[in-house]
Amino acid sequence: MSVQELSKAYNPKDVEDKWYSWWESNHLFHGAVNREKTPYAMVIPPPNITGILTMGHVLNNTLQDVFVRWKRMQGFEACWIPGTDHAGIATQNAVEKSLAKEGKHRRDLGREKFIELVWQWRDKYGSTIIRQLRKLGVSCDWERERFTMDEGLSNAVKEVFIRLFDKGLIYRGKYIVNWCPQHQTALSDDEVDHTESNGNLYYIKYPIFGSEEAAIVATTRPETMLGDTALCVHPKDERFQHLIGKTAVLPIVGRKLPIIADDYIDLSFGTGVMKVTPAHDTNDFLLSQRHDLPQLNIFDETAHLNASVPKEYEGMDRFECRTQLVKDLEAQHLLVKIEPYAHNIGKCYRCQTVIEPWLSDQWFVKMKPLAAPALRVVHEGKVQFHPDRWTKVYEHWMTNIRDWCISRQIWWGHRIPVYYAPDGNYVVARNEDEARKKLNLAPDVPIRQDEDVLDTWFSSWLWPFSTLGWPEDNADLHYFNPTSTLVTAPDIIFFWVARMIMANMEFMKGTPGRDGKPRKKDDDLIPFRDVYFTSIIRDEQGRKMSKSLGNSPDPLDVIDQYGADALRFTIAYLSPLGQDVMFSSEKCDLGRNFANKIWNAGRFLLMNKQEITGDRNIALDTMPADHLDLADRWILSRLHHAINTFNTSLEQFHVNEATKLLYDFIWHDFCDWYVEMVKTRFYGDEPNEAKTAVVTRALWIFDQALRLMHPVMPFISEELWQNLSDRKGQSLVRAAFPEVNEQYINQTVEDELNFVIKIVEAVRNIRGELNVAPSKQIEVHVHLHGEFGEKLAVNANVVQGLLNYIDRLCKAKTVPTWARASEVFERPKASASAVIDGTEIYVPLVGIIDLDAERKRLEKEIARLKGLIDGIGKKLTNASFVERAPKEVVDKEREKQKNMTATMEKLIDNVNQLG
Repeated sequence: MSVQELSKAYNPKDVEDKWYSWWESNHLFHGAVNREKTPYAMVIPPPNITGILTMGHVLNNTLQDVFVRWKRMQGFEACWIPGTDHAGIATQNAVEKSLAKEGKHRRDLGREKFIELVWQWRDKYGSTIIRQLRKLGVSCDWERERFTMDEGLSNAVKEVFIRLFDKGLIYRGKYIVNWCPQHQTALSDDEVDHTESNGNLYYIKYPIFGSEEAAIVATTRPETMLGDTALCVHPKDERFQHLIGKTAVLPIVGRKLPIIADDYIDLSFGTGVMKVTPAHDTNDFLLSQRHDLPQLNIFDETAHLNASVPKEYEGMDRFECRTQLVKDLEAQHLLVKIEPYAHNIGKCYRCQTVIEPWLSDQWFVKMKPLAAPALRVVHEGKVQFHPDRWTKVYEHWMTNIRDWCISRQIWWGHRIPVYYAPDGNYVVARNEDEARKKLNLAPDVPIRQDEDVLDTWFSSWLWPFSTLGWPEDNADLHYFNPTSTLVTAPDIIFFWVARMIMANMEFMKGTPGRDGKPRKKDDDLIPFRDVYFTSIIRDEQGRKMSKSLGNSPDPLDVIDQYGADALRFTIAYLSPLGQDVMFSSEKCDLGRNFANKIWNAGRFLLMNKQEITGDRNIALDTMPADHLDLADRWILSRLHHAINTFNTSLEQFHVNEATKLLYDFIWHDFCDWYVEMVKTRFYGDEPNEAKTAVVTRALWIFDQALRLMHPVMPFISEELWQNLSDRKGQSLVRAAFPEVNEQYINQTVEDELNFVIKIVEAVRNIRGELNVAPSKQIEVHVHLHGEFGEKLAVNANVVQGLLNYIDRLCKAKTVPTWARASEVFERPKASASAVIDGTEIYVPLVGIIDLDAERKRLEKEIARLKGLIDGIGKKLTNASFVERAPKEVVDKEREKQKNMTATMEKLIDNVNQLG
């Protein structure tokens, strides 16, 4: 390959689509059962088919890709299974909105036609986010892509429902559910967003039957009083002992209510007398079961009042009823007072409609038996959370887990596999034929399947094994389950993570493991070993990025402007484990500049390779060990330190630390210093044999650096890697990851060259500050002093090697001197100086610059700065300015004063150094 094949500037658009297409067409992301390799499997958190790529997806999938590319290169059989979720409520909502624009409703079409329409919508829009993920460069095994309503996954859902039902863990019953009146379906507790809202507390009189007395009840939802079936007091509350066993009269309605006692009552809330509304409050429902109270449902599916209430309220919306009822209570002198009251209100996580607690027939999973083993494996560290603080959150939820309402009153989703006979008997079955057999029904007897569908998460919790073909017994399932690492957002720790642990442990029991034997141990039953919880992406003001705020850039626009590698690198660099990420598109300059730096280094090395060796191919299988000098030994030590630290950082899930290490090693160690040092050898007078060894070694080290960076920046690394040598059709995707070789790690060599680097930086600073032209030959006096200097002074060869680099990099002639601490050293006259690790360096200025002219220039600049500093000082001592000006203006003036003062002090020091 020749340098002409690389453009002068790196353009991601010339590279990214080209390589991604090549990777896919060559099946480089595919994982297959390979008993000679250790598997490393991951499942993608399946994005909703309604979704488009967000910055949260960018972070999540970049991190997953870093892990899977790293492990693939380390020799693991990597398999990253992608897919999408059917997203029941969200998808049905999207299609219904589309229908509404045509003036239609799903009921106009009927169930079957509507489902056909949703499938059409899915075929048209459902793969959008998958196409977008490809633009990011993710190395998913697309040959294994799944959808939660694929035939195979649908079979898994039915099998799980039937097995849990047969085991007594799925049941049907009346229960208070979180009801969304907009979608007209039940929601699980985890699908309800609780937000604080400013409402009112209404104090209402309930007359005591047969007396002049009244009980005062406080409620935030007065409309629900129409469903009251009792009043309740605490058995130890002396204020109301005399009321226990008596009867109250429900205002407006006139219904008689028993007054009961229960220690559930919270004495700190309201008046101490609580109204009991069993059909519209979870705790009241439980109370009614203990006290055998009737459960009166007063709302229909749309949260309008039904026929159970007085005629004047029937058909009203719940909030309209509240307003009217309060007026009526006030008119009858039954409203004592209204107080402002802040309290939490539950809203649908999809449409933000206020949730109504509603009594209805639903299907539930008993969670306690499933939660116990899932809690144990986290307690025992068999499943580990990163960061660890999420373990306590998980433990608290699992310890207090409630039964899971799994039925949804929508059409799009996995229909509940329950079939009803005309007499009301029902069975669970895989299909209608099986149901008829179980019910002993003749072919001509009508049979009805349950109208409800399952919660979307009921298919998602099976993801680690349903995607591998369960319930069919197969080699993929034995080999790739348990998976290795899960990367996900912490807000679905209960929706998804906890339930996947429960499901895998329940349904993998007895299935063959990797050794072919039935699984029994927890280590073989868990779905994954590590869970990495991603950060929240925020804007620079600290606000969570969201569509509603309009503060989230479109990742595809960012990729178009900066390139996928730049975005991937930047988002990983900014994402410390367990901390939120402050992101703006402009920060991708970091990744773009890094890509350009790497590109330029590659072009430079290839250009010199061509100058030295011509067009012949250089194999980079091994590193040439001849003609090594200090710079080579230094960069080899730094490289192997970097490999070791990179691996350790990823093993500990500190991806941002690994990314920062890449930046420091490639930008600073390799590009800024090693390339600069080998440049002097390329252009020096060594024989061509030595130059060939030097350029080959530099290319080999660059090859290793590209392998190191490939998991984070796959596109540019592949492009450069392919151009370094003839790869014979091989890809960096499956190239070997660099391995640590301890024999190359030499801290002494690193210390010695780091000493040179500090001296070169100091001399360059002196040149810049005193306007000494880079082309001007100078002398650098190095007075080896202090512990490090004395250690070097005993080895003349080492000292001379170090001085040679100072000479070449500083265009200088270095004069070494050394002395014990007790000896007196006379510094050169009119010289600039610096101190490096106890060693003094001096740059004589006589004959280098016009000392008088430079002194006058510096004094003039000092005077100018002093005038500016005095002016700012007057502003800042002016109380009127400080009090009236915006804070940011005042802060800016203080910062200017500080910076100018520091500059002036440096210039004064420079004047003093001129003598």
